[in-house]
Amino acid sequence: MAYPPTDQSPPPRQPSVKVILASADVQRVVDRIAHQILEKTQGAADTVLLGIPTRGAPLAKRLAARISTFEDVTVPAGVLDITLYRDDLRRHATRAVGPTQVPPGGIDGRRVILVDDVLFSGRTVRAALDALNDVGRPASVQLAVLVDRGHRELPIRADYVGKNIPTSLAESVKVTLAETDGTDEVRLYGGALS
Repeated sequence: MAYPPTDQSPPPRQPSVKVILASADVQRVVDRIAHQILEKTQGAADTVLLGIPTRGAPLAKRLAARISTFEDVTVPAGVLDITLYRDDLRRHATRAVGPTQVPPGGIDGRRVILVDDVLFSGRTVRAALDALNDVGRPASVQLAVLVDRGHRELPIRADYVGKNIPTSLAESVKVTLAETDGTDEVRLYGGALS
């Protein structure tokens, strides 16, 4: 009589998922960054926000709206596409080039705050700085990010950080926003659940 083989291997482990910021937390973080921008820029005078697609663009618009609510000042917000400036184009599938939308009045001689969702290696910001050179000559450039997860490969730091999340290289941070994904949330993926 033949017995069915027994599989003694343990079941595969599922990756762990931890919600770092829920919807209300994301809103509080955006509000805090807006207040920090107002404080550090003397009321956002002569400031332009440029969001890096995909999620940096709606974050820039949110920040502009919150700054307007808090101080009744209009801060122009636009989009800076960095697709053709990335250093990984040869290693990844072709990406669609998106529009760069510079607000009326341009960026020459103004303070530009680049806005992105997650700061990791710094390579996206480096590409944004290169793209910015083709758009104009700002007086200064600052960086605002929703999440800084560390592990920089380039000497780049953010001026405004919503949340610092220490991570390992085996972990990943996923930001979802209502404008692009239907909900606001920041999740940390990695490790494994037993």
